Amino acid sequence: MTSRDCLLGLTVVVLWGLNFLAIRIGLDHFPPFFFAALRFAVIAVPVLVFIPRPAVRIRWLLLYGTGFGILQFAFLFTAMRTGMPTGLASLVLQSSAPFTVVLGAVLLRERLRPVQVAGLAVAVLGMVVIVADRLAHATLLPVLLTLAGGLGWAFGNIGARQAGADSPGFDPLHLTLWMSVVPVLPLLALSMAVEGPGTGFRALGAAVSETDGLPALAALAYIAVLATVCGSGLWTYLMSRYPAGTVAPLSLLVPVVGIAAAWVVFDEEPSVAALIGGVIVIAGAFAATTTRPTPAPVPERHLVQV
Repeated sequence: MTSRDCLLGLTVVVLWGLNFLAIRIGLDHFPPFFFAALRFAVIAVPVLVFIPRPAVRIRWLLLYGTGFGILQFAFLFTAMRTGMPTGLASLVLQSSAPFTVVLGAVLLRERLRPVQVAGLAVAVLGMVVIVADRLAHATLLPVLLTLAGGLGWAFGNIGARQAGADSPGFDPLHLTLWMSVVPVLPLLALSMAVEGPGTGFRALGAAVSETDGLPALAALAYIAVLATVCGSGLWTYLMSRYPAGTVAPLSLLVPVVGIAAAWVVFDEEPSVAALIGGVIVIAGAFAATTTRPTPAPVPERHLVQV
């Protein structure tokens, strides 16, 4: 990877790491489900008008949007609203990497190599350390919700992977942008049912009309424009130029930025046990995801459909 592209990769890491601070600021003003719907609506409206839909099967687009958009952010935002520390959330969400490997083996019948199995075991050990630390200092529910968000992200990864396998040559950035269309209405319906029909809209009105709502609007703009459009655009560019095994490990640096930024801005000092568990998780995820799985020798029509 060239020096310029390394800098672009590190830029993505910083954008995505700081994204967790923006989420925390937004959740201080908006209810979680409504904030998640709003986060995608900001992108979905211009996408519907200006971006052509990628030529992929609709079921993979729906799976991508449901896993990455609805499940990941519904669980993650709820976890952070119920007490999940910002920095720790950026770390535990990396469980999506080993979850993706497991789902690839179970649903797509990809064969795991011994180093991947060992990496998964190490990642699970790291999560056990984090869970034990949370049980000693706080409730476990936010961690479990964040893990559920990581599992949702993994299902989204499977959808994106299958879209690429079925329709080679499509524009990955267009797929990422069109994925944002899927979660808006389901998340909005979930917000109205759980948080109340007018709760989110009242919060939005207050953010627009009151000065103390400006940080929440700025956080929304950061998440939509910088973290999603710019970050995902740069990531797609790098993935198109280099093997996935070269680019993907950079995402494991996101929790480093997230934890450091939360420590500086919100004074969230992580415990020693959480840091040790985090290092173990990242090491395991690196081993599990940088080795390419071997597909089983079966015809495509025999793959388990999700």
